[in-house]
Amino acid sequence: MTQRSFRDVLGQFATGVVLVTAETDRGPVGMAANSFTSVSLDPPIVALCMADSSTTWPSARAVGSFAVTILREDHESVCKIFATRGADRFAGGTWGRTPAGHPLLEDGLGWLDCRIDTIHRAGDHELVIAGVVEWSVAGFGRPLVFHSGSYARLADPDEGRKPPQPRR
Repeated sequence: MTQRSFRDVLGQFATGVVLVTAETDRGPVGMAANSFTSVSLDPPIVALCMADSSTTWPSARAVGSFAVTILREDHESVCKIFATRGADRFAGGTWGRTPAGHPLLEDGLGWLDCRIDTIHRAGDHELVIAGVVEWSVAGFGRPLVFHSGSYARLADPDEGRKPPQPRR
């Protein structure tokens, strides 16, 4: 029962990957996250977990709001840049703005403008509960997935399927 074995077990649960971004008084900040989930439809609420070791989260938290961009399977390189300390995270990609002014990756699958409601201490993370004030489906495709310590792709639902046989 080690921290590594706990992480290995949790890694068996596949998650989607998002970018969490915010416009601060010193410019845009952002990070990649896979600990993101919907909480409620009425009212619209999401949750995410941010590590105490994050050097980016304190800047976004201070703003009181943030955007979430849901990544496509071909955004792996963007995600890796956002997971790298000290990287110029907004150098690549085509960036737009949410109605609240936060950066969003324009070719993401969708985006949400979120306002922080509550932050709970949760071990070595902060559990962030946020109300969603605006959102949009922005694109189509399959999501970027993280599983067992690496990026994965969903199978094409038609792959390996035999074409329908004509009726006689």
